[in-house]
Amino acid sequence: MVTVVTKLVHYLHLSRRSGQYTMNHDNSKKSTERPQMDRSSSQDSLDELSMDDYWKELENIHETSKNNHRDQEVVVVKEPDEGELEEEWLKEAGLSNLFGESTGDSLDSMVFLSTLTRTQTAAVQKRVETVSQTLRKKNKPYQVPDVRDIFRQQSDSKEKVSGESEPSSVTARENKNEAQDEVKDDPEFNLGISEKTTLPEDVPVSETDINLEISFAEQAANLKDSSIGKMCKGKEDDTLLPNFRLPKDKTGTTKIGDLAPQDMKKVYSLALIELTALYDLLGTEFKQQKAIKIKMKDSGLFGVPLSVLLEQDQKKVPGTRIPLIFHKLISQIEEARLDTEGLLRIPGVAARVKSLCQELEAKFYEGTFNWESVKQHDAASLLKLFIRELPQPLLTVEYLKAFQDVQNLPTKKHQLQALNLLVLLLPEANRDTLKILLEFLQRVIDHRDKNKMTLNNVAMVMAPNLFTFHGLGSKTIEQSEFVMAAGTANVMRFMIKYQKLLWTIPKFIVNQVRKQNTASQKKEKKDKAMKKLLKKMAYDKEKHEKQDKSPNDADVPQGVIRVQAPHLSKVSMAIQLTEELKASDIVARFLSQKSGVVQALKKEEVFLYEIGGNIGERCLDDDTYMKDLYQLNPNAEWVIKCKHS
Repeated sequence: MVTVVTKLVHYLHLSRRSGQYTMNHDNSKKSTERPQMDRSSSQDSLDELSMDDYWKELENIHETSKNNHRDQEVVVVKEPDEGELEEEWLKEAGLSNLFGESTGDSLDSMVFLSTLTRTQTAAVQKRVETVSQTLRKKNKPYQVPDVRDIFRQQSDSKEKVSGESEPSSVTARENKNEAQDEVKDDPEFNLGISEKTTLPEDVPVSETDINLEISFAEQAANLKDSSIGKMCKGKEDDTLLPNFRLPKDKTGTTKIGDLAPQDMKKVYSLALIELTALYDLLGTEFKQQKAIKIKMKDSGLFGVPLSVLLEQDQKKVPGTRIPLIFHKLISQIEEARLDTEGLLRIPGVAARVKSLCQELEAKFYEGTFNWESVKQHDAASLLKLFIRELPQPLLTVEYLKAFQDVQNLPTKKHQLQALNLLVLLLPEANRDTLKILLEFLQRVIDHRDKNKMTLNNVAMVMAPNLFTFHGLGSKTIEQSEFVMAAGTANVMRFMIKYQKLLWTIPKFIVNQVRKQNTASQKKEKKDKAMKKLLKKMAYDKEKHEKQDKSPNDADVPQGVIRVQAPHLSKVSMAIQLTEELKASDIVARFLSQKSGVVQALKKEEVFLYEIGGNIGERCLDDDTYMKDLYQLNPNAEWVIKCKHS
């Protein structure tokens, strides 16, 4: 994507007068030197016309901002001191125990570190060393240990130590291998992650395959110096987006929202470390921005933080995950059909939009606002205004720059992988709102034959609304502003086109969560007090079972699982595992029961869950092969229930 942008910048000059952007080429250059624009009708090609949509939208934003005269607090991004970014990064990753007075005291950190890949470990080590050097310069009373020492502490704490202690020059990777032995040696817990994490030699690398089983950074490391990597570098067609496909995982695809909160916390930490490792490896700087806290509106609709909106909305509609005004504006646009030509691109009447905004603030929650008077283009303008006036951007202050920098990664596959990890890092409210927005934008594009809004057009119109954040208003020279325009529009295209992939949690991260859970359980069992408690609990449980045991509670034979639905039915089902048995088959058997409660349920309302063992809780997709999953997590319980119940 950078290649096309560079060519365009070389030949095009921007002149900005009164907020209007025009494109001209240098007349001193021969006309043949100007790159040929692909003006085909393909929605996957970038051309001058769609870029013009970007500048027109930016002009509309400036005009709306002038007309509204709304008091907006500017979010100030603090310039970090030396080592401050790295220290904050370690805290975000859940590794604050690696520095400070409590260094080395955390069992959780030791367990966490033992599950990291080679490239993830390198990313952590780099940040720890930076913080360590900074603290030494500041003459802090405590010292940050080297990551190698941390891993050596883990290996030294094992019950079985083979050979003498390693010399101080041993690499972090060798120490990490020792720290992982305890998990690897468990015959019941083979997650298929080899330490070398090399790509299978017998499987050809396809340009359209997205491998979620191996760490993205490890894949990049394997290809970095290979002949394949050298051949691919810089030779991608930036104008076309490939049809990436996700190979089917027999143990089930995990989507955002499928895991329990305690496991999602681990996913967040792992995603942050993995993204950083990927950016490090590809030579792109990854910096989290930090906003200084300011006083924000604590009521209303526009210019109110998402968290405040949801808090007040949940009092009216318990359990709602999307701001009511956001959902209503999308519904209003769709009620008038999505065939309208220029939808999202043609702005509403500025004075009318301003009046509607004020009226909504006064009447929306009272239920007295007259929606019938709202024209479709006005509703679309209000939707974009809502996004722009969030006191912090929808993509967050912390990660807005990281989203923008996706355009600098060398291949589309890397860009897609980075976006996948960034979506995992967004706060839940931001992520849920972004998902609804992207789904809506795709529905607009589905009507492109009539509304003339292709993927390019929609991306060009929406990019300024998501990436031009009023609070960060940094001044840029015209050329870099143009690069930013084309780049962010391309990132917007990616988010719309690949949204289903972006909301998938990579299998290698889920596997690392499983490894952490297993390692934590083993560490806990070594505690003597815990052993006593477990022994007492086991005795009480055995005594209770002898009194109340019934035929249905008998031990389940090998190759059979017992599926329960405690919230829906008193009857449990013993299911024989076969090679072809899927989660959907079990749910279908449950729904075929004659119970009144069960008969009232619809298939899309109930799901099979994997609970316990090496996972907290996981909602299974319909195509999960149960025998394969059982082998991965033999100690799990299997429960049918409604989602989020």
